[in-house]
Amino acid sequence: MENSFLSTKSQRPQDWQTMFEKWAEEAPKGPLKDYYLAGMISEKIPLQDTPLLALDLETTGLDPKKDEIISLGLIPFNSQIIRCNGAKYWMAKPEHSLHADSVTIHEITHSELAKAPPLSSILEGVLKALTKQVVVVHCVAIERQFLLAASMEVYGYPLYFPVIDTMGIERQVLHKPWWKRFGKPPSLRLDASRQRYHLPRYKAHHALTDALSSAELLQAQIAYHLDPKASISNYWI
Repeated sequence: MENSFLSTKSQRPQDWQTMFEKWAEEAPKGPLKDYYLAGMISEKIPLQDTPLLALDLETTGLDPKKDEIISLGLIPFNSQIIRCNGAKYWMAKPEHSLHADSVTIHEITHSELAKAPPLSSILEGVLKALTKQVVVVHCVAIERQFLLAASMEVYGYPLYFPVIDTMGIERQVLHKPWWKRFGKPPSLRLDASRQRYHLPRYKAHHALTDALSSAELLQAQIAYHLDPKASISNYWI
C-alpha cells in the first residue's frame, strides 16, 4: 500500500522515548514522574501492533487558559479490536460555574457535577491509563492542550503524550482537488467524517461515546488509507 501520510522532514515527530527520559528527570515526584519513568513504545513498532487509547474530553469552553475539563472518556483498542471492557469515564467538578451555552452542547448539568471529584483527584488514574499508550483524538488541539494545562495546574509540570489525530488524517485524505467542484471542502467534524465510511451515527458530545467514535473512525481510516505495517512514527505527532 502506498503510504501518503509519511511526515515530511520538518514535521517528523520527536523521539518520544528519549523525550520521556528527559521529562522523567525534570518532573516532580509523584504520578506524573511515574508516567514518564514508564517510558514510551518504540517509534519502530508497526501501526498494527501499536497500543492505542481513544480519548475525548468535554469542557466548559474551548480555551484551555480559562475553561475546564468536566468529563473524560477513554477506551483502549488497536487496529482491529476495541476493548470496551477497558473503557473508563470520569466526571470532574469545575472550579467555576458552567456556561449556559456549553451545557446545551454536552448536557452535563450543575447537579450532576455537584458530587463529582475535582480534576486533580482523577489525574493519577488518567496517567495510569495513558502509560505507554498512543492517544487517539479527533482534533489534537483540544485534548492535548487541556490536559497540558491541567497538569501544569496540578503538578506544576506539563503532560505530553504522542497522538494520532483522526481529524488531521481526514484533512489529508480530503486535501485533493476533487472537492473544489462542490465549492467548499467537506466537513471534518467527527460525525461527518464517520459518515464517509458508513459508520453508525451516535449522539455526540459524551466523552466516552466520542472516544469510541474516534476509535472506530481510525480503524476505518487504517483500512482505507493507512499502511498498518508502517512504523507508528509515520503517524504520531
